Amino acid sequence: MAAGCCGVKKQKLSSSPPSGSAGAGGGGSGSRCGGAAAAGGEPGALPPPGVPRLNGLAGLAGGAAGCALSQPLPPSCGGGPAGLSPPASSLLSSPGAGSGGTGCRKMVVSAEMCCFCFDVLYCHLYGYQPPRSPRFTNDPYPLFVTWKIGRDKRLRGCIGTFSAMNLHSGLREYTLTSALKDSRFPPMTRDELPRLFCSVSLLTNFEDVCDYMDWEVGVHGIRIEFINEKGSKRTATYLPEVAKEQGWDHIQTIDSLLRKGGYKAPITNEFRKTIKLTRYRSEKMTMSYTEYLAHRQHHHFQNGIVLES
Repeated sequence: MAAGCCGVKKQKLSSSPPSGSAGAGGGGSGSRCGGAAAAGGEPGALPPPGVPRLNGLAGLAGGAAGCALSQPLPPSCGGGPAGLSPPASSLLSSPGAGSGGTGCRKMVVSAEMCCFCFDVLYCHLYGYQPPRSPRFTNDPYPLFVTWKIGRDKRLRGCIGTFSAMNLHSGLREYTLTSALKDSRFPPMTRDELPRLFCSVSLLTNFEDVCDYMDWEVGVHGIRIEFINEKGSKRTATYLPEVAKEQGWDHIQTIDSLLRKGGYKAPITNEFRKTIKLTRYRSEKMTMSYTEYLAHRQHHHFQNGIVLES
């Protein structure tokens, strides 16, 4: 279900949809990013491939109008070719995540996933038919789609899910949900496209820990569950990069999450010890709109097709 994760724009908590209901944008349950807290999924779903069952946690359970002819049609919009093979840069090795990880493995996330998100958003904003299914894996993963904008890369929208969703449908859904239905921001417009950056995060290696300090800044994302001063259960999450980007230590990160989750009472060390914390890792890929256009144009040049300028 919903969970805030990356950034600090607002201290606002949205209620999560009831279990089994569709989140914003339909389909799986949505998780708002950018520092707003929301309810996370509950344990029980089958984990994505390669995610071990740790401490009894098998992953967290789950979830166009008007055409502008002045803009070129991206190659994969409206029934064009489905996409291209991931470039060499997407096949970087990363150390085995989580306890017991050994050796190196190829990353699942790829530049083509960011391209696909741009395809989906572009086609929606310009009223084209949605792009075809891409060629990258359709295995299920918990995922987040993050949009940033401008040279300073300000947060523009971020929503995802702790449900393990098939990547093709999950990225379609959360591309538009994060771009158009993040309540902290107005819906994205065509004029903003050239200044956008898209990040895809695939979440892996969920571990329940007994000590709220048992995680590493810049390595682990964290999801906390706590009982607020009114006796209600609340949850909140930050993706792995958030604490490092903000310059926070463990305590500052935990306290920020509690505030984002709506906890208003004084935060004591004794209260922190009551928090239930789940740590996780993510694979992340980021692409700018300029890189997206170059990627797509190069692909179609190779296939004898050149985008209009």
